[in-house]
Amino acid sequence: MNRTMNAVFSKLLQAQNILVCGHIMPDGDCVSSVVSLSMGLEKLGKKTTMAIDWKIPSIFSPFPRVERIIDYSRYSTQLENSDLLVIVDASSPDRIGRFERLLRYGMPSILIDHHATNTRFANLCWVEPSYSSTAQMIFDLLKLMEVSYDGDLALMNYLGIATDTGFFRYSNTNSTVFEAAAELVKLGADPCMVATAILETRRLEEFFLERDAIDNLRLLSNDRFAYSYLRVEDFERYSLGEDDFGGFVGDLRSIASVEVALFASESVGGEAHVSLRSKSYFDVSSVAVAFGGGGHPRAAGFTLKYDGDLEEALQEAVELISRRLESHSKDATL
Repeated sequence: MNRTMNAVFSKLLQAQNILVCGHIMPDGDCVSSVVSLSMGLEKLGKKTTMAIDWKIPSIFSPFPRVERIIDYSRYSTQLENSDLLVIVDASSPDRIGRFERLLRYGMPSILIDHHATNTRFANLCWVEPSYSSTAQMIFDLLKLMEVSYDGDLALMNYLGIATDTGFFRYSNTNSTVFEAAAELVKLGADPCMVATAILETRRLEEFFLERDAIDNLRLLSNDRFAYSYLRVEDFERYSLGEDDFGGFVGDLRSIASVEVALFASESVGGEAHVSLRSKSYFDVSSVAVAFGGGGHPRAAGFTLKYDGDLEEALQEAVELISRRLESHSKDATL
């Protein structure tokens, strides 16, 4: 049995008031991990606070307990302080937003994450890239702690595994993923509800925004590299935010000839969030790390800050990817 997981188990049992914190720009794995870990700890008699320093995307509103997630401003006004900070699904301290201050204040901390680029910034770090998702790690942890599952907990735990494997399509899907998913379905998770909520609740305005992103599409490196972007005014035109337009980088990767996809969404003037995906051999996490980000070999990202125009600011990353693709092409012909 994993020695570090046992150490995490022990620390959680010793704490009474636990703050469970996810990363900014939360995805399904983040929301799932925050909520399911909190629910499990509460079943063991712990008091928990669920926290993400970001607006929770509306796509997650149908799921249980999500409405209880608070941001830093709400946490900082609470009179009662937590005695343990548990960070889930975050590869670096800046990814938890203003909650990073709690690390500087010396709050005891645990980190649970599956990103290979994790910087191991907590007092106790359980980082295991062999897992498909942090949610799968939470599942193993709660089983170790002998938590009794109900339908809501099973549903929330399943959410992260399903979304972070692209509904069992990505290369991080293996037999253990299907075993965990099957067990959670037996415990009450509803796969149809999760798929419908995540995949089939798009607004009409999102299609208009997608049209604009397609207009900005560029193909390079013999069509092996696709990238696109949206400026902040594009989102404002349809009264949408960048959190309302996730997944387009996956659509770019789905182009038959494409190995690497990049999509940038400008959140405010001079700052954009860049998502990277690859199909079979290109390690996009190395590109993300070069620009201060992180992630997985096939899925990574970083925040880009710049003066001037977004498209111009992207060129350094675009050229780096193009050069590496060209180098791989030359190596492959040797």
